[in-house]
Amino acid sequence: MNSISTGDIERRLLDERRLLAGRIGRIEADFSGLMDDDFAEQAIERADDEVLDGEEQIAAARLHAIEAAIARLREGTYGTCIRCGETISTQRLAAMPEAPTCIACANAV
Repeated sequence: MNSISTGDIERRLLDERRLLAGRIGRIEADFSGLMDDDFAEQAIERADDEVLDGEEQIAAARLHAIEAAIARLREGTYGTCIRCGETISTQRLAAMPEAPTCIACANAV
């Protein structure tokens, strides 16, 4: 993993995990709120809920990827492509520390 320290990577991943978990918690809290009595307002709230649902799905998928990266880091396999076994470039990991694949395998999908 060249010039990136595993401690720095783990801190970055843990910070991002905390932020995403907080975002998901806030979204879920918004879902649990009571609906307005006004039907027009309910329609707006439902549309907002659809947007929030999409945001929650994206955050949950990223959270899953970060959890997997933390597991790879702790197993000692972080920085190795899970598809081809080659080393993932330092630049890719700096830009996307949860990246499970090298750029060639990511582009092949």
